[in-house]
Amino acid sequence: MHGRWTRVVRTPLGLTATVLVVAVLALACFGPLLWGDGADAVNTDGILAQPSADHWAGTDNLGRDILLRVLVASRLSIALALLAIVISVAAGLVLGSAPFVLGRRSGRLMSAAVNIAVAFPGLLLALFFAVVFGAGATGAVLAIGLAGAPAFARLTQTLVAGVAARDYVAAARTLGIGRFRVLLRHVLPNVAEPLVVNATIGAGNALLAFAGLSFIGLGVQAPAYDWGRLLNEGTGALYVNAAAALVPGAAVLLAGLAFNLFGESVAKGLGVSVGAGVRALPRLRAGVPRETEPAGDEPRMNSYQAVLEVRDLEVAFPGPSGPVRPVRGVSFQVGRGEAVGIVGESGSGKSLTALAITRLLGDHARVDASRLELLGDDLLAPDTAVQRRMLGTSLAMVFQDPMTAFNPTRRIGGQLAEVATHHQGLNRRAAIARAVDRLTAVRIPDADSRVRQYPHEFSGGMRQRAMIGMGLMGTPALIVADEPTTALDVTVQQQVLDLLAAIRAADDVALLLISHDVTVVGEVCDRVLVMYAGRIVEDLPAAGLTTAARHPYTRALVAAVPDMTTDPAEPLATIPGRPVAPADVPAGCAYAGRCPLADARCRAEDPPLTGDAATPSHHRVACWHAGEPLPADRRPDELVESP
Repeated sequence: MHGRWTRVVRTPLGLTATVLVVAVLALACFGPLLWGDGADAVNTDGILAQPSADHWAGTDNLGRDILLRVLVASRLSIALALLAIVISVAAGLVLGSAPFVLGRRSGRLMSAAVNIAVAFPGLLLALFFAVVFGAGATGAVLAIGLAGAPAFARLTQTLVAGVAARDYVAAARTLGIGRFRVLLRHVLPNVAEPLVVNATIGAGNALLAFAGLSFIGLGVQAPAYDWGRLLNEGTGALYVNAAAALVPGAAVLLAGLAFNLFGESVAKGLGVSVGAGVRALPRLRAGVPRETEPAGDEPRMNSYQAVLEVRDLEVAFPGPSGPVRPVRGVSFQVGRGEAVGIVGESGSGKSLTALAITRLLGDHARVDASRLELLGDDLLAPDTAVQRRMLGTSLAMVFQDPMTAFNPTRRIGGQLAEVATHHQGLNRRAAIARAVDRLTAVRIPDADSRVRQYPHEFSGGMRQRAMIGMGLMGTPALIVADEPTTALDVTVQQQVLDLLAAIRAADDVALLLISHDVTVVGEVCDRVLVMYAGRIVEDLPAAGLTTAARHPYTRALVAAVPDMTTDPAEPLATIPGRPVAPADVPAGCAYAGRCPLADARCRAEDPPLTGDAATPSHHRVACWHAGEPLPADRRPDELVESP
């Protein structure tokens, strides 16, 4: 952090701006002490004197030295401007953070109020508040402070919304930490730098605005004086002594320029930029069957004891023409010690299914299911401390990007220890010791010193292992890993997968692995769920993924992965067309537009997910032409998406 701020003064502009700001602040601190007596000295023999060696900027109508008065007025001018910007930032933080703290409905009202206020020009608001609070320094400070608040509120809303979408904020909410505490500990520390930068620039603007109010008589009143008041007095004698107006005007200009240039330099040095709900979730429409299980609609777990049971899971988001369902009637189970993989193209609903299970979807999402249980506990039940403790200790989530899952402003050890202190009642020392032990368990070397480091000091693979270690702070029965090897090189990918396999084998932990990589899922998992357009279209043993797949989509996914037998002279296999958009799912089978076996029935009726006499009881497929050979006379590049 120190190095980043050092970069600000390494450029010519940054160094110049820093020197100017330091000089202005020093003048404000020491100006009245050095020249206060001289500035107030009345000399009736030298009234309205021209600039001379004794009085560089001349004198006013009482014979007082104008330059000394400008130097002394720096304290009041800058102090009041800084006080106004503090009010702007404080009010902006309150208004901008309100939607996060208050929740969706109240937050919308607050956002609407901020949007209306931002639509008014800042000068108009300042004049309005100045009239409301009355003329004087206090009224002017409040007027400028409140007039600048909407801009900071809009900035805070944008920054808070960006951080609130991070995984570590969702995890903190799941732990049961209150919104206000999450705001203070996880959100505001991560938006501090942009606010500081914009506040620095805003100080220059507040200085100009305050001088303007004093100039028109709404600011500082006699006998006190600031630069704006001196400028007003100087304009009365502009044709007699131009320096009387130019000197205070130059002071306002230089001080405002110093703050603005310093803010811009800080922004460049730090790399900082300046400047709908679902009321009800209707059931699936007619013609879209729910997934059914064999053997009397009861899922078969073979030798596995059920850890997670999902039945008829639906996820909906608000849309312009009604709820959009990216997950539609998903049903499956995961047993103790079992590894289940979920594969499919982007947008198939894999990650949303995992987030719904882990209760990490935001308030704008609606989750519904006839059964959603972890270790027999209903995950759709009202939020309680017992349920939060169960989620925090029995369920571990490994996110796709650990850099967004960890809070960048807090040390790794403190973030891991929070789980133990919050759910297991350990004190700080014991929780840190537990964190060291868990980091050692996930094969992070020198864990004693690593716990004191920040996430950016870890490599990508180490951050992912630390994320797994956070999940192991409790005693998880289920690990949900959402694309845990994304953006890692193949060696580190294998290390992460080996670590998950070792944890699973050592503690009989169930694993739900989400991935685009069919090969990885086939090697790591016992069973594979293939998703398309929010539904499971095939559920089959991983050992039969390349040989026993019966759905055309599953076979196309497997064929699209090259292997050692792939002819390099031939073009790679692809799946024609594009995935179906969740907001525009067609009638019938969603894959029909890309399927070479599709017929009229496929486009009219959506097949249920069932087993039949030709397949084992644990192999289910949703297709009217399951297992039929693909037509040999049609190449993949000849298949086009149906209108």
